[in-house]
Amino acid sequence: MNGTIQKEIQEKCVTPEEAVKLVKSGDVVYLGTTSSTANILARALAGRADELENVTLTCGIGNVTAPEMQELDPRAFRISTYFMGPWERKNRNRVPIDYTSVHLRQVEIWCRQTMPPDVAFLEVSLPDENGYMSYGANGVSHHSYIKDAAKKVILQINRNAPYLYGEQNLVHYTEADAIVEGHDEIATIPNLPIDDTLQTISDFLLEQIPDGACLQLGIGGVANAVGYGLKKKNDLGSHTEMVTDSIIELMNMGVINNKQKNFFPGKTVAAFTYGSKEAYRFVDHNPDFYFMPFPVVNNPVNIAKNDNMISINTALSIDLMGQVCSDNLGGLQYSATGGQLDFVRGAQMSKGGKSFIAVTSTVNSKRAGLQSRIVTHLPLGSAVTTPRSDVQYVVTEYGCVNLKPLTMKNRVRAMINLAHPDFRPQLTEEAKQAGLL
Repeated sequence: MNGTIQKEIQEKCVTPEEAVKLVKSGDVVYLGTTSSTANILARALAGRADELENVTLTCGIGNVTAPEMQELDPRAFRISTYFMGPWERKNRNRVPIDYTSVHLRQVEIWCRQTMPPDVAFLEVSLPDENGYMSYGANGVSHHSYIKDAAKKVILQINRNAPYLYGEQNLVHYTEADAIVEGHDEIATIPNLPIDDTLQTISDFLLEQIPDGACLQLGIGGVANAVGYGLKKKNDLGSHTEMVTDSIIELMNMGVINNKQKNFFPGKTVAAFTYGSKEAYRFVDHNPDFYFMPFPVVNNPVNIAKNDNMISINTALSIDLMGQVCSDNLGGLQYSATGGQLDFVRGAQMSKGGKSFIAVTSTVNSKRAGLQSRIVTHLPLGSAVTTPRSDVQYVVTEYGCVNLKPLTMKNRVRAMINLAHPDFRPQLTEEAKQAGLL
Protein backbone atom coordinates (compact mmCIF):
# COMPACT_ATOMS: atom_id res chain seq x y z
CA MET A 1 0.00 0.00 0.00
CA ASN A 2 1.44 3.37 -0.94
CA GLY A 3 1.91 6.10 1.61
CA THR A 4 -0.88 8.32 0.29
CA ILE A 5 -3.53 5.60 0.60
CA GLN A 6 -2.30 4.64 4.07
CA LYS A 7 -2.40 8.29 5.18
CA GLU A 8 -5.92 8.81 3.82
CA ILE A 9 -7.18 5.68 5.57
CA GLN A 10 -5.67 6.87 8.84
CA GLU A 11 -7.33 10.25 8.42
CA LYS A 12 -10.71 8.51 8.30
CA CYS A 13 -9.97 6.37 11.36
CA VAL A 14 -11.80 7.32 14.55
CA THR A 15 -12.63 5.55 17.79
CA PRO A 16 -15.75 3.36 17.86
CA GLU A 17 -17.34 5.83 20.27
CA GLU A 18 -16.75 8.70 17.85
CA ALA A 19 -18.01 6.67 14.87
CA VAL A 20 -21.37 5.77 16.40
CA LYS A 21 -22.13 9.44 16.99
CA LEU A 22 -23.32 9.31 13.37
CA VAL A 23 -26.39 7.43 14.66
CA LYS A 24 -29.43 9.53 15.61
CA SER A 25 -32.69 8.63 17.31
CA GLY A 26 -35.11 7.04 14.83
CA ASP A 27 -32.33 5.76 12.58
CA VAL A 28 -32.11 2.32 10.98
CA VAL A 29 -28.69 0.83 11.76
CA TYR A 30 -27.35 -2.30 10.08
CA LEU A 31 -25.15 -4.42 12.39
CA GLY A 32 -24.15 -7.31 10.14
CA THR A 33 -24.82 -11.00 9.77
CA THR A 34 -23.41 -14.24 11.24
CA SER A 35 -19.64 -14.25 10.65
CA SER A 36 -19.59 -10.60 9.52
CA THR A 37 -21.10 -8.72 12.45
CA ALA A 38 -19.53 -5.40 13.48
CA ASN A 39 -19.41 -6.18 17.19
CA ILE A 40 -17.05 -3.43 18.28
CA LEU A 41 -19.32 -0.81 16.74
CA ALA A 42 -22.38 -2.56 18.20
CA ARG A 43 -20.77 -2.40 21.64
CA ALA A 44 -20.09 1.32 21.24
CA LEU A 45 -23.67 1.90 20.10
CA ALA A 46 -24.97 0.11 23.20
CA GLY A 47 -23.07 2.68 25.25
CA ARG A 48 -25.37 5.35 23.82
CA ALA A 49 -28.60 3.56 24.81
CA ASP A 50 -29.53 6.20 27.40
CA GLU A 51 -29.43 9.01 24.82
CA LEU A 52 -31.13 7.30 21.86
CA GLU A 53 -34.77 6.44 21.09
CA ASN A 54 -36.39 4.09 18.56
CA VAL A 55 -33.22 2.99 16.77
CA THR A 56 -34.00 0.00 14.56
CA LEU A 57 -31.18 -2.55 14.54
CA THR A 58 -31.19 -4.66 11.38
CA CYS A 59 -29.30 -7.88 10.78
CA GLY A 60 -29.58 -11.53 9.83
CA ILE A 61 -28.59 -14.15 12.41
CA GLY A 62 -26.91 -11.26 14.20
CA ASN A 63 -23.94 -12.67 16.09
CA VAL A 64 -23.95 -9.71 18.45
CA THR A 65 -21.61 -10.69 21.27
CA ALA A 66 -21.38 -7.45 23.27
CA PRO A 67 -22.76 -8.09 26.78
CA GLU A 68 -24.44 -4.67 26.66
CA MET A 69 -26.40 -5.85 23.59
CA GLN A 70 -27.78 -9.04 25.12
CA GLU A 71 -30.68 -7.39 26.97
CA LEU A 72 -31.68 -4.45 24.84
CA ASP A 73 -33.34 -1.34 26.20
CA PRO A 74 -36.80 -1.26 24.52
CA ARG A 75 -36.89 2.53 24.68
CA ALA A 76 -33.66 2.83 22.71
CA PHE A 77 -33.72 -0.15 20.37
CA ARG A 78 -35.91 -2.41 18.28
CA ILE A 79 -34.92 -5.18 15.83
CA SER A 80 -35.81 -5.97 12.23
CA THR A 81 -34.28 -9.05 10.65
CA TYR A 82 -34.46 -11.17 7.51
CA PHE A 83 -33.14 -14.26 9.33
CA MET A 84 -33.85 -15.01 12.98
CA GLY A 85 -30.87 -16.21 14.98
CA PRO A 86 -30.13 -16.80 18.69
CA TRP A 87 -29.56 -13.09 19.44
CA GLU A 88 -32.81 -12.04 17.79
CA ARG A 89 -34.75 -14.81 19.56
CA LYS A 90 -33.20 -13.87 22.89
CA ASN A 91 -34.49 -10.31 22.57
CA ARG A 92 -37.87 -11.04 21.01
CA ASN A 93 -39.71 -10.70 24.34
CA ARG A 94 -37.74 -7.62 25.40
CA VAL A 95 -37.98 -5.24 22.46
CA PRO A 96 -40.26 -4.73 19.45
CA ILE A 97 -39.07 -7.09 16.72
CA ASP A 98 -40.10 -7.54 13.11
CA TYR A 99 -39.17 -10.09 10.49
CA THR A 100 -39.20 -10.14 6.70
CA SER A 101 -39.78 -13.35 4.76
CA VAL A 102 -37.49 -13.24 1.73
CA HIS A 103 -35.80 -15.80 -0.48
CA LEU A 104 -32.08 -15.14 -0.28
CA ARG A 105 -31.96 -14.79 -4.05
CA GLN A 106 -34.13 -11.69 -3.48
CA VAL A 107 -32.28 -10.28 -0.46
CA GLU A 108 -31.53 -7.11 -2.43
CA ILE A 109 -35.19 -6.15 -1.92
CA TRP A 110 -34.70 -6.25 1.85
CA CYS A 111 -31.46 -4.26 1.64
CA ARG A 112 -32.73 -1.53 -0.67
CA GLN A 113 -36.48 -1.32 -0.04
CA THR A 114 -37.54 -3.00 3.20
CA MET A 115 -34.77 -1.87 5.55
CA PRO A 116 -32.36 0.54 3.81
CA PRO A 117 -30.04 1.71 6.62
CA ASP A 118 -29.38 5.25 7.66
CA VAL A 119 -26.08 3.98 9.04
CA ALA A 120 -24.38 0.72 8.03
CA PHE A 121 -21.77 -0.96 10.23
CA LEU A 122 -19.69 -3.19 7.93
CA GLU A 123 -16.91 -5.45 9.16
CA VAL A 124 -14.14 -5.74 6.56
CA SER A 125 -10.72 -7.27 6.07
CA LEU A 126 -7.39 -5.49 6.14
CA PRO A 127 -6.98 -3.23 3.08
CA ASP A 128 -5.00 -4.39 0.06
CA GLU A 129 -2.33 -2.31 -1.68
CA ASN A 130 -5.01 -0.31 -3.51
CA GLY A 131 -7.12 0.45 -0.45
CA TYR A 132 -9.80 -2.14 -1.14
CA MET A 133 -11.16 -4.28 1.69
CA SER A 134 -13.12 -7.51 1.40
CA TYR A 135 -16.53 -7.70 3.02
CA GLY A 136 -15.26 -10.60 5.10
CA ALA A 137 -16.53 -14.09 5.87
CA ASN A 138 -20.22 -13.36 5.21
CA GLY A 139 -20.45 -9.85 3.84
CA VAL A 140 -20.00 -10.70 0.16
CA SER A 141 -23.47 -12.27 0.31
CA HIS A 142 -25.22 -8.87 0.35
CA HIS A 143 -23.14 -6.07 1.89
CA SER A 144 -22.57 -4.33 -1.44
CA TYR A 145 -26.34 -3.70 -1.53
CA ILE A 146 -26.33 -2.51 2.09
CA LYS A 147 -23.45 -0.15 1.33
CA ASP A 148 -25.21 1.31 -1.71
CA ALA A 149 -28.48 1.79 0.19
CA ALA A 150 -26.95 3.35 3.32
CA LYS A 151 -26.79 7.09 3.95
CA LYS A 152 -23.67 6.66 6.10
CA VAL A 153 -21.12 3.82 6.03
CA ILE A 154 -18.77 2.92 8.87
CA LEU A 155 -16.15 0.27 8.16
CA GLN A 156 -14.81 -1.86 10.99
CA ILE A 157 -11.41 -3.20 9.90
CA ASN A 158 -10.69 -6.58 11.49
CA ARG A 159 -7.45 -8.41 10.77
CA ASN A 160 -9.30 -11.68 11.49
CA ALA A 161 -11.83 -11.10 8.69
CA PRO A 162 -10.79 -13.10 5.60
CA TYR A 163 -10.14 -11.42 2.25
CA LEU A 164 -12.35 -13.26 -0.24
CA TYR A 165 -12.05 -13.36 -4.01
CA GLY A 166 -15.12 -13.07 -6.22
CA GLU A 167 -17.48 -10.33 -7.37
CA GLN A 168 -19.11 -7.49 -5.45
CA ASN A 169 -16.64 -8.60 -2.79
CA LEU A 170 -14.73 -5.37 -2.17
CA VAL A 171 -15.32 -1.92 -0.71
CA HIS A 172 -12.89 0.99 -1.10
CA TYR A 173 -11.83 3.15 1.82
CA THR A 174 -13.07 6.24 -0.01
CA GLU A 175 -16.65 4.89 0.26
CA ALA A 176 -16.57 5.09 4.06
CA ASP A 177 -17.74 8.03 6.15
CA ALA A 178 -15.66 6.71 9.03
CA ILE A 179 -13.31 3.81 9.73
CA VAL A 180 -12.54 2.06 13.01
CA GLU A 181 -10.11 -0.70 13.80
CA GLY A 182 -11.21 -3.59 15.97
CA HIS A 183 -9.67 -7.00 15.79
CA ASP A 184 -12.10 -9.24 17.64
CA GLU A 185 -12.57 -12.93 16.91
CA ILE A 186 -14.99 -13.96 14.17
CA ALA A 187 -18.04 -15.88 15.37
CA THR A 188 -17.65 -19.64 14.99
CA ILE A 189 -20.04 -22.59 15.11
CA PRO A 190 -19.15 -26.06 16.37
CA ASN A 191 -19.33 -29.22 14.31
CA LEU A 192 -22.36 -31.06 15.66
CA PRO A 193 -21.80 -34.65 16.79
CA ILE A 194 -22.93 -37.41 14.45
CA ASP A 195 -25.10 -39.95 16.26
CA ASP A 196 -26.48 -43.24 14.91
CA THR A 197 -29.67 -41.61 13.61
CA LEU A 198 -27.80 -38.93 11.68
CA GLN A 199 -25.41 -41.55 10.35
CA THR A 200 -28.31 -43.64 9.04
CA ILE A 201 -29.83 -40.61 7.30
CA SER A 202 -26.42 -39.77 5.88
CA ASP A 203 -26.03 -43.31 4.52
CA PHE A 204 -29.34 -43.02 2.62
CA LEU A 205 -28.20 -39.72 1.13
CA LEU A 206 -24.73 -40.94 0.20
CA GLU A 207 -26.30 -43.70 -1.89
CA GLN A 208 -27.94 -40.99 -4.00
CA ILE A 209 -24.80 -38.91 -4.63
CA PRO A 210 -22.75 -40.00 -7.66
CA ASP A 211 -19.11 -39.25 -8.34
CA GLY A 212 -18.83 -35.91 -10.11
CA ALA A 213 -21.87 -34.43 -8.37
CA CYS A 214 -22.03 -30.75 -7.41
CA LEU A 215 -23.10 -30.14 -3.81
CA GLN A 216 -25.01 -27.66 -1.72
CA LEU A 217 -24.88 -28.41 1.99
CA GLY A 218 -26.88 -26.50 4.57
CA ILE A 219 -26.27 -26.09 8.28
CA GLY A 220 -26.88 -28.68 10.99
CA GLY A 221 -26.26 -32.27 11.94
CA VAL A 222 -27.52 -33.92 8.74
CA ALA A 223 -25.39 -31.71 6.49
CA ASN A 224 -22.42 -32.31 8.78
CA ALA A 225 -22.85 -36.09 8.61
CA VAL A 226 -23.17 -36.06 4.83
CA GLY A 227 -20.26 -33.69 4.37
CA TYR A 228 -17.85 -35.86 6.31
CA GLY A 229 -19.33 -39.01 4.75
CA LEU A 230 -18.32 -38.02 1.21
CA LYS A 231 -14.64 -38.86 1.58
CA LYS A 232 -14.86 -41.92 -0.68
CA LYS A 233 -16.45 -40.00 -3.56
CA ASN A 234 -14.48 -38.62 -6.51
CA ASP A 235 -14.34 -35.36 -8.48
CA LEU A 236 -17.08 -33.55 -6.59
CA GLY A 237 -17.93 -29.90 -7.05
CA SER A 238 -19.52 -27.36 -4.77
CA HIS A 239 -22.02 -24.58 -5.49
CA THR A 240 -23.41 -23.63 -2.10
CA GLU A 241 -24.66 -20.76 0.00
CA MET A 242 -22.36 -21.62 2.87
CA VAL A 243 -18.81 -22.93 3.01
CA THR A 244 -18.63 -25.40 5.89
CA ASP A 245 -15.71 -27.12 7.57
CA SER A 246 -16.69 -30.38 5.87
CA ILE A 247 -16.45 -28.72 2.44
CA ILE A 248 -13.00 -27.43 3.34
CA GLU A 249 -11.85 -30.87 4.47
CA LEU A 250 -13.10 -32.41 1.22
CA MET A 251 -11.23 -29.74 -0.75
CA ASN A 252 -8.05 -30.45 1.21
CA MET A 253 -8.43 -34.14 0.40
CA GLY A 254 -9.00 -33.47 -3.30
CA VAL A 255 -12.48 -35.01 -3.14
CA ILE A 256 -13.94 -31.63 -4.07
CA ASN A 257 -11.89 -30.41 -7.02
CA ASN A 258 -14.67 -28.75 -9.07
CA LYS A 259 -13.36 -30.35 -12.28
CA GLN A 260 -16.79 -31.34 -13.56
CA LYS A 261 -18.64 -28.13 -12.72
CA ASN A 262 -20.28 -26.13 -15.50
CA PHE A 263 -20.74 -22.83 -13.64
CA PHE A 264 -17.31 -21.44 -12.76
CA PRO A 265 -15.44 -24.73 -13.28
CA GLY A 266 -12.50 -25.21 -10.96
CA LYS A 267 -13.99 -22.95 -8.29
CA THR A 268 -16.06 -23.57 -5.18
CA VAL A 269 -18.84 -21.02 -5.62
CA ALA A 270 -20.41 -19.69 -2.42
CA ALA A 271 -21.98 -16.66 -0.75
CA PHE A 272 -20.38 -16.93 2.69
CA THR A 273 -18.30 -18.94 5.18
CA TYR A 274 -19.50 -19.87 8.66
CA GLY A 275 -17.54 -22.38 10.69
CA SER A 276 -14.27 -22.65 12.58
CA LYS A 277 -11.27 -20.31 12.80
CA GLU A 278 -9.49 -22.76 10.49
CA ALA A 279 -12.27 -22.30 7.92
CA TYR A 280 -11.78 -18.53 7.89
CA ARG A 281 -8.03 -18.95 7.47
CA PHE A 282 -8.56 -21.42 4.62
CA VAL A 283 -10.76 -19.13 2.53
CA ASP A 284 -8.54 -16.09 3.09
CA HIS A 285 -6.88 -15.07 -0.22
CA ASN A 286 -7.72 -18.53 -1.59
CA PRO A 287 -8.12 -18.54 -5.40
CA ASP A 288 -9.97 -21.88 -5.32
CA PHE A 289 -13.08 -20.01 -4.12
CA TYR A 290 -15.33 -17.55 -5.91
CA PHE A 291 -17.71 -15.67 -3.61
CA MET A 292 -20.74 -13.80 -4.96
CA PRO A 293 -23.92 -12.21 -3.58
CA PHE A 294 -26.99 -14.32 -2.81
CA PRO A 295 -28.91 -13.10 -5.88
CA VAL A 296 -26.23 -14.70 -8.06
CA VAL A 297 -25.33 -17.81 -6.04
CA ASN A 298 -28.96 -18.62 -5.17
CA ASN A 299 -30.40 -17.95 -8.60
CA PRO A 300 -31.97 -21.30 -9.60
CA VAL A 301 -30.88 -20.73 -13.22
CA ASN A 302 -27.23 -20.51 -12.12
CA ILE A 303 -27.59 -23.46 -9.75
CA ALA A 304 -29.06 -25.55 -12.57
CA LYS A 305 -26.08 -24.89 -14.83
CA ASN A 306 -24.19 -27.50 -12.80
CA ASP A 307 -24.96 -31.07 -13.88
CA ASN A 308 -25.83 -33.56 -11.11
CA MET A 309 -26.56 -30.77 -8.67
CA ILE A 310 -27.36 -32.14 -5.21
CA SER A 311 -29.17 -29.95 -2.68
CA ILE A 312 -29.51 -31.12 0.93
CA ASN A 313 -31.59 -29.15 3.43
CA THR A 314 -33.52 -29.85 6.60
CA ALA A 315 -36.81 -28.88 8.25
CA LEU A 316 -38.64 -28.40 11.52
CA SER A 317 -41.64 -30.42 10.38
CA ILE A 318 -43.19 -31.97 7.25
CA ASP A 319 -46.85 -32.79 6.80
CA LEU A 320 -48.26 -35.90 5.14
CA MET A 321 -48.73 -34.11 1.82
CA GLY A 322 -45.06 -33.11 1.76
CA GLN A 323 -45.36 -29.47 2.80
CA VAL A 324 -42.09 -28.47 4.45
CA CYS A 325 -41.92 -26.11 7.42
CA SER A 326 -38.35 -24.99 8.07
CA ASP A 327 -38.60 -21.55 9.62
CA ASN A 328 -41.92 -20.72 11.35
CA LEU A 329 -43.68 -23.38 13.40
CA GLY A 330 -47.03 -22.59 14.97
CA GLY A 331 -46.56 -18.89 14.32
CA LEU A 332 -43.20 -18.73 16.13
CA GLN A 333 -40.42 -17.52 13.84
CA TYR A 334 -37.39 -19.71 14.42
CA SER A 335 -35.04 -18.98 11.51
CA ALA A 336 -35.92 -17.86 7.96
CA THR A 337 -37.10 -18.81 4.52
CA GLY A 338 -33.45 -18.49 3.55
CA GLY A 339 -32.27 -20.17 0.39
CA GLN A 340 -33.98 -23.54 0.75
CA LEU A 341 -36.46 -23.13 -2.08
CA ASP A 342 -33.80 -21.51 -4.28
CA PHE A 343 -31.74 -24.70 -4.15
CA VAL A 344 -34.70 -27.10 -4.14
CA ARG A 345 -35.76 -25.66 -7.49
CA GLY A 346 -32.28 -25.13 -8.91
CA ALA A 347 -31.15 -28.68 -8.17
CA GLN A 348 -34.21 -30.20 -9.85
CA MET A 349 -33.69 -28.00 -12.91
CA SER A 350 -30.16 -29.39 -13.20
CA LYS A 351 -29.37 -32.27 -15.56
CA GLY A 352 -29.27 -35.29 -13.25
CA GLY A 353 -29.89 -33.09 -10.22
CA LYS A 354 -31.77 -34.01 -7.04
CA SER A 355 -33.01 -32.10 -4.01
CA PHE A 356 -33.40 -33.63 -0.57
CA ILE A 357 -35.18 -32.56 2.61
CA ALA A 358 -33.62 -34.65 5.37
CA VAL A 359 -34.87 -34.76 8.97
CA THR A 360 -34.78 -36.98 12.00
CA SER A 361 -38.22 -38.54 12.35
CA THR A 362 -38.68 -37.25 15.90
CA VAL A 363 -37.69 -34.34 18.10
CA ASN A 364 -37.54 -34.32 21.89
CA SER A 365 -39.47 -31.32 23.20
CA LYS A 366 -38.83 -30.10 26.74
CA ARG A 367 -42.52 -29.32 27.13
CA ALA A 368 -44.21 -32.13 25.22
CA GLY A 369 -41.64 -34.95 25.21
CA LEU A 370 -40.98 -37.03 22.10
CA GLN A 371 -42.78 -35.57 19.08
CA SER A 372 -43.02 -36.68 15.45
CA ARG A 373 -41.59 -34.32 12.85
CA ILE A 374 -43.93 -36.00 10.35
CA VAL A 375 -47.40 -34.63 11.09
CA THR A 376 -50.85 -34.85 9.57
CA HIS A 377 -51.24 -31.07 9.59
CA LEU A 378 -48.74 -28.34 10.35
CA PRO A 379 -49.70 -26.44 13.53
CA LEU A 380 -51.95 -23.43 13.14
CA GLY A 381 -49.94 -20.38 12.13
CA SER A 382 -47.04 -22.32 10.62
CA ALA A 383 -45.44 -21.12 7.40
CA VAL A 384 -44.75 -23.41 4.47
CA THR A 385 -41.13 -22.91 3.45
CA THR A 386 -41.15 -25.33 0.53
CA PRO A 387 -44.50 -26.19 -1.13
CA ARG A 388 -45.49 -29.81 -1.65
CA SER A 389 -45.31 -29.39 -5.41
CA ASP A 390 -41.62 -28.44 -5.17
CA VAL A 391 -40.51 -31.19 -2.79
CA GLN A 392 -38.62 -34.09 -4.34
CA TYR A 393 -36.86 -36.49 -1.97
CA VAL A 394 -37.67 -36.70 1.73
CA VAL A 395 -35.27 -38.62 3.97
CA THR A 396 -35.46 -39.82 7.57
CA GLU A 397 -33.67 -42.63 9.36
CA TYR A 398 -36.46 -44.89 8.03
CA GLY A 399 -35.87 -44.35 4.35
CA CYS A 400 -35.50 -42.08 1.35
CA VAL A 401 -38.53 -41.49 -0.90
CA ASN A 402 -39.01 -39.47 -4.08
CA LEU A 403 -42.42 -37.84 -3.58
CA LYS A 404 -42.45 -36.12 -6.95
CA PRO A 405 -44.07 -38.88 -9.07
CA LEU A 406 -46.49 -40.06 -6.37
CA THR A 407 -50.21 -39.44 -6.20
CA MET A 408 -51.36 -37.65 -3.06
CA LYS A 409 -52.58 -40.81 -1.34
CA ASN A 410 -49.32 -42.57 -2.12
CA ARG A 411 -47.43 -39.55 -0.83
CA VAL A 412 -49.33 -39.81 2.43
CA ARG A 413 -48.52 -43.52 2.71
CA ALA A 414 -44.86 -42.84 1.94
CA MET A 415 -44.64 -40.08 4.55
CA ILE A 416 -46.22 -42.31 7.19
CA ASN A 417 -43.60 -44.96 6.44
CA LEU A 418 -40.86 -42.34 6.94
CA ALA A 419 -42.23 -41.54 10.41
CA HIS A 420 -41.11 -43.25 13.60
CA PRO A 421 -43.00 -46.56 14.00
CA ASP A 422 -44.52 -45.42 17.30
CA PHE A 423 -46.37 -42.61 15.49
CA ARG A 424 -47.49 -44.47 12.37
CA PRO A 425 -50.82 -45.81 13.73
CA GLN A 426 -51.85 -42.35 14.92
CA LEU A 427 -50.81 -40.73 11.63
CA THR A 428 -52.72 -43.37 9.67
CA GLU A 429 -55.89 -42.81 11.68
CA GLU A 430 -55.58 -39.01 11.45
CA ALA A 431 -55.00 -39.25 7.69
CA LYS A 432 -58.22 -41.25 7.30
CA GLN A 433 -60.17 -38.76 9.40
CA ALA A 434 -58.79 -35.90 7.33
CA GLY A 435 -59.80 -37.60 4.09
CA LEU A 436 -56.16 -38.05 2.98
CA LEU A 437 -56.52 -41.84 2.81
